Amino acid sequence: MRYQVRRVVADGGMGRVYEALDMRDKKGVAVKVLHADVARDTIAVERFKREFEVSKLLPHDHIVDVRDFQETDDKSYALVMEFLDGEELRMVLKREKRLMPERVVRMLSQAAIGLDEAHRRQLVHRDLKPDNLFLCGTRDGDILKLLDFGSVKDKSSSAKKLTVVGTTIGSPYYMAPEQAQGLETLDARADVWALAAISYECLTGTVPFQGINGPSILLAILTKDPVPPTLAGKDSPVPIPPTVDNLMEVALAKNPNIRIRTVGELADGFGRAYGLSGDHLSWAYTPEAVLRQTIQAELPRMLAAKPAAPMPIGAMGDPFAAPTAPIGHAQGYPGGGAVPRTVPDDDDFVMGVPRASPRWLVPAIIGALAVIVGVVGAVAFLR
Repeated sequence: MRYQVRRVVADGGMGRVYEALDMRDKKGVAVKVLHADVARDTIAVERFKREFEVSKLLPHDHIVDVRDFQETDDKSYALVMEFLDGEELRMVLKREKRLMPERVVRMLSQAAIGLDEAHRRQLVHRDLKPDNLFLCGTRDGDILKLLDFGSVKDKSSSAKKLTVVGTTIGSPYYMAPEQAQGLETLDARADVWALAAISYECLTGTVPFQGINGPSILLAILTKDPVPPTLAGKDSPVPIPPTVDNLMEVALAKNPNIRIRTVGELADGFGRAYGLSGDHLSWAYTPEAVLRQTIQAELPRMLAAKPAAPMPIGAMGDPFAAPTAPIGHAQGYPGGGAVPRTVPDDDDFVMGVPRASPRWLVPAIIGALAVIVGVVGAVAFLR
């Protein structure tokens, strides 16, 4: 037998994870085995296998290396991946509630390096959440690994389709509006939304959109605006500057056409919101202590920054429609010219404060209710 199992390290709704030794390479590995009932679901098995296939396409500096896919003796299936020494971001947040900004800068920068390569290959993760961000501690700070590409959406022309149009895949708290509606137009900007929601939670200790169940969370995502981070995190150990409010306004824009376009731009904007110079490619490997020193020195200046002027939304009617006017720049956005906006053609909106019932509100509510069954099923599947 190639893999010698040592101990159980995790047990979830989909399967059980073991620490094992690869007898061929003499390396520690993690072996994830599907539960017997899940192994009878052909779609679940196909997604499991796809995680292995996708892994072969991507670099592994910040994406877990999935090395093998096998059928087990008891007719289940196993994924073999590198063994990571650390913990999921979810466990860190449960223990610490909030993270220091320098830690979020470094984490977000590394996530951007991994995801931008996936996005260049037209692969959308589609299930980013704190459970799927793994932090391996080092003297200089965390080394992040992205987990679970089994729900990936392949936007390439040769992609094998596993999801019926209108099906909702993902975790409700971190799901972009277009993803909540099961739209085929979903692209890398859905991952931008999810990482923005995770960053918001890391700073404030709470998710940007809340509800008592999956459908109510999605309804909030489709119809409400998040509390600005400066207010949601007003008791944070490090004050949150208004520049972060400006960033989150465009990072969590319901219309993907005015949202930040790439995770790299999101990471750049986040660092600059705390006064850092440079970009995420350098911050990803800058020791946390150095980032902390710079952020502390720049924080008074960033706290004195004025909030951005309200940004009117230009894509009227359908919030997911294509832009209807030339692209300009969002005022006050710390990332500079990276974020597009459209020119308004009526007076219905001021960002975050609808003056009248937005014309997309009723269709959005109907859309949210329409995906209830899909959401409940997807949440149960993913757990």
